[in-house]
Amino acid sequence: MSMAVVGLVAGMALGFAGYFGGFGAFLLVAALGAVGFIAGRFLDGDLEPGDFFRSRERGDRRR
Repeated sequence: MSMAVVGLVAGMALGFAGYFGGFGAFLLVAALGAVGFIAGRFLDGDLEPGDFFRSRERGDRRR
């Protein structure tokens, strides 16, 4: 399945949640979709837990 089709399905799910359940349902579906996306990336091996919890080196500080 292409990423365009996945985006279409996600958009339709958010649209239905917003229409039938209101703004709170829209936010809940969007948040759970983001959690599912990140979990899927972890399971595919594209992300590692250390990517979120790694501390910055002293020279990498942004100002």
